[in-house]
Amino acid sequence: MKTFSWLIRREFWENRAIWMVPVVIAAALVLAALFGKVELTALTSPDQSRVVGGMVLSAFSVTFFLIMSLYATWYLVDCLYADRKDRSILFWKSLPISDTATVLAKLFTGLVAIPLVYFLAADVSTVLIAFIISVRARSTFGSSLWQPDLWLQLQALWVYLIVTTAVWYLPFAGYCMAISAWARRAVMLWTILPPLALFLLERWFFGTHRVGSILWDRAVDYLPLAFHSSSDHAAWMTTVVDDNSFTAPSSVWRLIDPVGFVSNPATWIGVVVGIAFVVVAIQLRLRRTEM
Repeated sequence: MKTFSWLIRREFWENRAIWMVPVVIAAALVLAALFGKVELTALTSPDQSRVVGGMVLSAFSVTFFLIMSLYATWYLVDCLYADRKDRSILFWKSLPISDTATVLAKLFTGLVAIPLVYFLAADVSTVLIAFIISVRARSTFGSSLWQPDLWLQLQALWVYLIVTTAVWYLPFAGYCMAISAWARRAVMLWTILPPLALFLLERWFFGTHRVGSILWDRAVDYLPLAFHSSSDHAAWMTTVVDDNSFTAPSSVWRLIDPVGFVSNPATWIGVVVGIAFVVVAIQLRLRRTEM
């Protein structure tokens, strides 16, 4: 366990963008809150305050989560390739550290550690932004951002997202790592080419699009499986502010659907496929040290 923790630290030492990118995003958002235009919205009911406050807080978190998803994908594509590119793999192979531990540490970093860093950055920056807006606005809009239950739900939502996305997108993560361990150059291009080639060959020779459907479903089916849909009126609430209608979750506890996510066969089929790709990445790591 101690070796594994040191391997995680190594990833942070060698990839400073893991913490630098969220810090830059947080600084930019705080500056925008300090010097940007703040619209003063009159909120006349608890429902309005709850919906607007929840939407504003969620918007900051969504910003961090989207950028985190892009960076984590790039990290997983590049992590094993970079070791061979700079020849540092020779040094690490000389140590009593198995390739399995190395690959699993990088997988954990991409799927869990990086999201946790962004979670922390989002939390700290959101507190600062809420304070700045509440001071600048001096209205019910500012006070709507300080609702303890909304903050608790936001923490729960982040944890739920980190766990469920790590499970659901494990096949993509394992595939990216396998390509990263195999490619000699142009690793991003090689990540895109195999599924694209399979898709085109299937269309040309069979006239079907099964490969495309599988990839598309895996990419977009996470939300309907992990969360209740907008048709579930118990999970969503609508309010009108300044003649504009806003819809937001009534609570995170009603929005998330862990039972539906865990009980769906697609979740566990993906886990099996993801584990297979990770095993391939480990085997390639054992055999390939040259570029």
